[in-house]
Amino acid sequence: MPDLLWDDVRDFFDPGLMGALPDVCVPGTTADDWQAVFDLARSRGWAWTYAEGGVTRPLPRAADVLARQEGAETAVLGVSPVPGVSMVFRVFSAAEVDFDIDLRELRGQEGVDVLCAFLRAVGRRLGKPVLMSAEGDGGNPVLGFDPEAGRVVLLADPRTLRPLT
Repeated sequence: MPDLLWDDVRDFFDPGLMGALPDVCVPGTTADDWQAVFDLARSRGWAWTYAEGGVTRPLPRAADVLARQEGAETAVLGVSPVPGVSMVFRVFSAAEVDFDIDLRELRGQEGVDVLCAFLRAVGRRLGKPVLMSAEGDGGNPVLGFDPEAGRVVLLADPRTLRPLT
């Protein structure tokens, strides 16, 4: 049985309501959690790329990425759990694992299932909640992986969403 059903969450997958690139985060993390994300990308067989300032490089240790000097080029880990779907991690701080998803790549029940599987994989590996919010509205998560439940759950009522302006 799927974590979430398309008919219940379709508004959370509407780029007009959520923004095309909703924010996803794992709060309360460390360099070890970032390393776990790097290791997860490698171990699951997902397609991935790592770049600093747009230049593709081999994936370093997370501690090395986080130790770079202030003002260094942004480090980006792109992960594609299935063809045509990308998750873009930006390594800004050890304190929070941040990434974006593109809702235009996630349509129907199949898209919901891909997102839920990815959030579950990250959440289970880290043992922490993984929260999705509308683009630019990180303080108000709408859905996320709940480590106690072991699945992705609704955190807001999709019927109360208003179009982003």
